[in-house]
Amino acid sequence: MSRDTQTDFSVIIRPPSEANSFLLALTAGCSHNKCTFCCAYKHVPFAIRDIADIKAEIDRTARSCGDIPLRVFLENGDALILRQTMLVEVLQHLRLRFPRVGRISSYASPQSLLHKSVAELKALRELGLRLLYLGVETGDDRLLQLVNKGATAAQMIEAGRRAKEAGIELSATIILGLEGAAGNLETARATARVLSEIDPEFCGALTLMLEPGAPMYEQWRRGEFVFASPFQTLREFREIIAHSTFTRCYFTSTHASNYLNVRLRLPQEKEAGLVAMDKVIVRQDVKSLRLEFYRAL
Repeated sequence: MSRDTQTDFSVIIRPPSEANSFLLALTAGCSHNKCTFCCAYKHVPFAIRDIADIKAEIDRTARSCGDIPLRVFLENGDALILRQTMLVEVLQHLRLRFPRVGRISSYASPQSLLHKSVAELKALRELGLRLLYLGVETGDDRLLQLVNKGATAAQMIEAGRRAKEAGIELSATIILGLEGAAGNLETARATARVLSEIDPEFCGALTLMLEPGAPMYEQWRRGEFVFASPFQTLREFREIIAHSTFTRCYFTSTHASNYLNVRLRLPQEKEAGLVAMDKVIVRQDVKSLRLEFYRAL
């Protein structure tokens, strides 16, 4: 990890649900930055922002916004990787300048969560960190290794367990079609098992799209990777829903990369959701799918 006050910390990559949040950069880039399907931070060296700069931005925002109950999203790819004392100092300053601060959230990698004890995560939760976005991607160990995720399924489950035990809500993300046309439903069932063990409050499905610069993009260009068809990805999604067991989860596929928008409150809407998805899949109902032209990262 490097500290560089000259680094551009203005690159914004956030979950859609954080559109109206105060986006506070603690790092630049991603601490892992090796996933073969991603090129979001390929040209952004990982760096930790100077604590004085972070506090100065909080102060400026407080002066312009006043004491309003802002939601705060800690940028960028993995703010949770910071050492505990620095995170505590940032959260304490946020609460000082925004006494009525709303939910504070951040991306979290399995690696960063495994670097924190449950006690440390509880301390962050008490200072306002209420939601973490965890990229699970898949529950299949072979595929996790293939895309260089940097964690096994067991480590993913342990990372999620720590957050849950600390009282922090989780929003998990999976990627449909990650195995391409060669994918099978056993991979989907492995993802369902991991999600069930983690038991997140929210889960969002994305469908694989590749941009130039991602190693998998180059594999596709060389003919070494073939995209799954739209209905393959829907069958994968249906299998994940069918084999997942949640206590209380809002599961969606509303991201623009997906072919079909699904919103389900599980477990209560599980059967109705499966029936609705089956109608599209069995009928090969192309008219129900988002056109390729309208899909976006």
